[in-house]
Amino acid sequence: MRTIEIFLAAVILFVAFAVASYFAILPSPRLVSSPNLRELALSTLETLDVDGELSRTVFASSSDPSWASLQVALTSSLPPNIVYNLSVYDIVTSSDGVVTYSLVRSISDSPSDLGVGSQASSQIVTSSNVTFTANPQKIGEGSGKNITLYILNCNDANGWWITGYTAQSLAADLYKLLSPYFQRTVLVNSTSQLGTILNNTALQGERLQDAVVINTFGEAVPIPAGYYTTQGYDGSSYAKYAYILGQRVNTYNWTWVSIVGYPLYYVTNTVTFASTQNTYGVYGMRNVGPAGFNAFLRGLDSQSYSYNGNWITGSPGLVQFTWNASFYSNYYGIYPSPYQTSTRALPTSILSTYHLSVPANSYIFQVVNNWIAGATFNHMVTNQIRGSFTAIGLTRIPDIRITALGLLQHYRPIIYKSEFGTSGTSRFVVLQLAQQGGT
Repeated sequence: MRTIEIFLAAVILFVAFAVASYFAILPSPRLVSSPNLRELALSTLETLDVDGELSRTVFASSSDPSWASLQVALTSSLPPNIVYNLSVYDIVTSSDGVVTYSLVRSISDSPSDLGVGSQASSQIVTSSNVTFTANPQKIGEGSGKNITLYILNCNDANGWWITGYTAQSLAADLYKLLSPYFQRTVLVNSTSQLGTILNNTALQGERLQDAVVINTFGEAVPIPAGYYTTQGYDGSSYAKYAYILGQRVNTYNWTWVSIVGYPLYYVTNTVTFASTQNTYGVYGMRNVGPAGFNAFLRGLDSQSYSYNGNWITGSPGLVQFTWNASFYSNYYGIYPSPYQTSTRALPTSILSTYHLSVPANSYIFQVVNNWIAGATFNHMVTNQIRGSFTAIGLTRIPDIRITALGLLQHYRPIIYKSEFGTSGTSRFVVLQLAQQGGT
């Protein structure tokens, strides 16, 4: 009896399998083993254009022998059982922005349509005689201010906290990075020339009001001889010179830029202080200490001068780019590391003490425990900006790309880019593939 039950169960299973096999729709061997035609088409287009040959051919005349060479290259690049159709379209943009595609030429190794089983990939190629351009807007151009960029390049001053660099090499790099964005860029080549612009006199006929002044000397700041070494000395410290700088920034509505460290910690003039060193063996420099930046802030805010030697910066450690900094890093093509170490960050308390504000787009790094590691601060008087400063409170060695990025994300000049879609400059190439045979 048990044997009969096993036999009947086997018969039932066999019948069920036979019925399921009859009604099941299985793919043909051709489809099971077919390659990914879309990926094959794309890789073939990229291979053909690796040296720009595809781009040159599709813009050649229909009688040019390069078309025959292209067909030979296509045939040799594809497996024997793959047929193709390569079509080239001209991209035409009308005055009202409508884009149309006009067939230029088509080559194929199949006498008929490739059918519904075919797949295609495409690529836009640009004429070899077309150059892509990116022209930046000049900062202040829209408001009619034509803002000048001054870069301190004084040959009679020494830097501090710019280990591995000289102020002059940093000035040259900043010139390359930022001069395209300004109407005029002027290198201030001596402390005497610095005194000239501090006295409200242009060096080369440039517009002095609303200028940006970058101090490339790190924690030191050049000081002109004469008036500024006498009036800038309070009897025991040159903190009063920093106070005068703050006043000038307010009066001329400048943006003063400190590239690294504690701003205005030393004053430097290699002639005036030839026999004086900064307590670290660097001559031509005098120690001011934290009183320098405190005095600068008082001068900027039109408060009376007083000596304050309290240290106000802090060390939040690792800091990270804000969303805006990351966005503008890509927009302007400037790529410093988004993670930095800050040991000279400014406290948020100075915002209320000195009537300062930081626009949301001007924070370079995220605020950490009320420490601002990098930003541009605007001094506000009855809702108007009267002087600004950019402070990059990072540890040495300076990365001037952060300075450039901070200024650009603060002013946000537009980059006008040429378009490849202009009629006659770009063509649309489609490679359609299909498989023959298959069993």
